[in-house]
Amino acid sequence: MNIPFTKMHGLGNSYIYVDLFQVSLEEEQLPAIAMYISNVHTGIGSDGLILIGPSDKADVSMRIFNKDGSEGKNCGNGLRCVAKYAYEHKLVTSTAFTIETLSGIVTAHVHLSGSHVEEVTVDMGVPRLQRKDIPMLGVDNNQVIAEPFLVEGNELEVTAVSMGNPHAIFYVEDINQAPLHELGPIITNDERFPEGVNVEFVQVASDSEVHFRVWERGSGITQACGTGACAAGVSSVLNGFVDKGKEVCVHLSGGDLFITWGEDDHVWMRGKAETVASGTFSWNQKS
Repeated sequence: MNIPFTKMHGLGNSYIYVDLFQVSLEEEQLPAIAMYISNVHTGIGSDGLILIGPSDKADVSMRIFNKDGSEGKNCGNGLRCVAKYAYEHKLVTSTAFTIETLSGIVTAHVHLSGSHVEEVTVDMGVPRLQRKDIPMLGVDNNQVIAEPFLVEGNELEVTAVSMGNPHAIFYVEDINQAPLHELGPIITNDERFPEGVNVEFVQVASDSEVHFRVWERGSGITQACGTGACAAGVSSVLNGFVDKGKEVCVHLSGGDLFITWGEDDHVWMRGKAETVASGTFSWNQKS
């Protein structure tokens, strides 16, 4: 079976996109397809698979499968790429439209240069801050802000935010010395996070600028994580580093995202999305 695909990336966070308006895939095969195409040696190479399809609740839908085959609930970089694809492939006609995800429906606004989508702003919704909504185990159901967090003999402080998926944010003095490789794979599977967690290390540069590195649940180190950047923006407000309502530039390995936690409690993410290539890949159950 030959499956048409488009490879896109948001700040280096790349996925293989399959348009379900054009092709149908068997549900039980989706995890295996994601693992196969993500392999840089035997597949195409990516952080996972994203499906763009019809929805009875929004203009289009998005499903995310990580490179390990697990299904994700939300992906900020993926949302921007889906918005770009949907507009440029005429799945939608308005520059503002809705996208259904497993974590809810979001609104995307595309910013054009001619018929080309230059940037996308996404309303990522209201962050979830109670412990049970992360979810994270603990003795209470308060917000988790700079809470002591002991791991592998390291005494850290964690702030937890859900953007439809869980994030654990740790502040460091020097982002280049952040223990991402050492602690990322341990914290992401820590038993205090029953559904796993995305792990972010953040260095505050000013009241409008932070540096950011991420270990993504199910994918490992990636160049960028849109929901993680949103979580870092919210966390920086909660910790008093940034004023609510002020746009913050988040420097990721793959480039910059601009995050605003508005007075209406909605988090807005603005950034680029790029098309890399398109083609077809062969798939059968033995792949």
